[in-house]
Amino acid sequence: MSWLHRALRRFSVKELAIISAMAALGLAIKAVVTPLIQLASAPLFIPGGSLGGGLYMMWLVIAAGITGRRGAASLTALVQALLVILTGVGGSHGILSLVSYTLPGLAIDLWLLISRHRACCLPCAFVSCIIANLCGTVAVNLIFFRLPTIPLLLSLTAAAFSGGVGGVLSWRLLCALSKYNVIQRYEAEE
Repeated sequence: MSWLHRALRRFSVKELAIISAMAALGLAIKAVVTPLIQLASAPLFIPGGSLGGGLYMMWLVIAAGITGRRGAASLTALVQALLVILTGVGGSHGILSLVSYTLPGLAIDLWLLISRHRACCLPCAFVSCIIANLCGTVAVNLIFFRLPTIPLLLSLTAAAFSGGVGGVLSWRLLCALSKYNVIQRYEAEE
């Protein structure tokens, strides 16, 4: 547990509160949006998470953007996974939720590390959310669904589109928070 303690010490109490809030918002949005998304995804024979995932993944990008810290998206995803396991809210897959929820956060952090960004601009927020939703869709497919090729490709296409929408929304929210001096660093590209 000393590695966890060392990792958490990198974050301030304020940043940990923001990470917890973003994790909770992501799960709350998921509970509201999932039934609506499934109305559209069920006839297409694709999982609802691939179509609506951008709206869940955007909170991981926002956590990374607000804190500006490496590992913020992963920690937010881990908190979501633990909340899902403990409460059963948000589509619990039991202990496998640790994998299906945490991998998208790790993917965001890896992308931001490689790109040397911190959810600091529209392109990196856009790509971050797409990567997260694709990663989550692939993980859930490998663990649970094992879709045939055509529904899998349709699911991945929906995941990329939804992730792009989530990335743009996350960027716009970060800009709005900055405009009202809640956070610093962001200026909308008009």
